[in-house]
Formats: sequence, structure tokens, C-alpha cells
Amino acid sequence: MCAKLHDEPNNELYKSLLDGNKKFVENTLKADPEYFSNLAKGQSPPVLWIGCADSRVPANQITNTAPGEIFVHRNIANMVVHSDMNMLSVLDYAVNVLKVKHVIVTGHYGCGGIIAAMSNQQFGLIDNWLRHIKDVYRLHAEELDSITDEEQRTDRLVELNVIENVHNLCATSIVQNAWEKGQFVGVHGWVYSLKTGIIKDMQVSAYDTDNMENVFKFK
Repeated sequence: MCAKLHDEPNNELYKSLLDGNKKFVENTLKADPEYFSNLAKGQSPPVLWIGCADSRVPANQITNTAPGEIFVHRNIANMVVHSDMNMLSVLDYAVNVLKVKHVIVTGHYGCGGIIAAMSNQQFGLIDNWLRHIKDVYRLHAEELDSITDEEQRTDRLVELNVIENVHNLCATSIVQNAWEKGQFVGVHGWVYSLKTGIIKDMQVSAYDTDNMENVFKFK
């Protein structure tokens, strides 16, 4: 049985979240009395967003979209790992049930996961996750090692990590099977700047397997 919530200073923030919810509902209903009843009817978002878990990168706010318009999956450093059943389940549902038109991998400059992966420090269980980012570094070590400025090197790894994970998305059987059936699915890579609020399109969009290495193509 859960313990009662004590009146401690540390619980004020917790209580403020519930109060904030009440204000959100009140203000939303003033603007649109049918908002929640319409939202409850179902979802048909055209976009799947695979982003970082960082609290500063909320998908709807930075794209000026409303709830119901973007289906969201988030993890440390916006990774697409071929053995991650959580991500694959979200992707499968988005592509095959929701029929999204676009899947976007969105990283951000100043990503803590990227910074951690670039160090030689142990952090605990997350080290196993960071290994995937270290593999991206290994693939592009020559370019990255040539960048002497640490912040610029980190920013470039953020970009390369997005590019590699767009490739990983395209290599999934889920995306390739959709393409084989003639279903429109665009796969894209973005990087968001916390300093400016601007999204950079990495210009690596894919709509088929034409530019994919043959070893990754399914037949």
C-alpha cells in the first residue's frame, strides 16, 4: 500500500503538477469546450518523432503542433537500435497501424548522451546504451578526431549520430516492408539547437532503398 503524501517542501513541486493540470484543463475548455471529447475519439498522427529524452526538446512545442499530430518515442540520444523492442514496437505501430507519412529522428546540440559517450568515464548501466553512440564515433573517427574544438566536435557527433540512425531506420524490416508495399514513408534526420530554437534538416531524407548498401536490403 502506498504511503500518504506528507506535507514536506519537496512535495510542493509534485502538487504543483496536479494544480497545473487543472489550470490546463480549465484554460483549454474555455478556448474549446469540445477539445477533450474530440481528442478522445482517437489519433491519426502523420508523423512519428524519434527524439531524445532531454526535457528541453518537446516535439509539439518546437514544431508548433497540437496534441494528436505527432506520435512520439524518446530515449537517450535519439537512438534507433536494431535490438530495441520498445522502439521497434513503436515504429511498427506507427507505420503499420497509424500509417504515418514521416518518421523523423531528431537530435539536439548539447546532448548529454553524446557528451557522455565521448568521454572515457563509466556512468553505470547506461554505458551499455552509450556503446551505440561510441560505435558512431568509431565509424567517423577520422573526421571527428580532426576537429580540435571540443564543442564543435560534439556538435558534429550529434549530427553524425542522427544520420546513422536514419540509416538504421531505413534498414529495419518495418520500413522496408512498407516501401515494398508501396506505402509512403519518408525517413528524415533533424538536429535542434537549444541556443536558437531552430531545427536543422540534415538533408538525408529517404523514401526507398535506392541509396542503401545492398547488404541491408531485404528481398
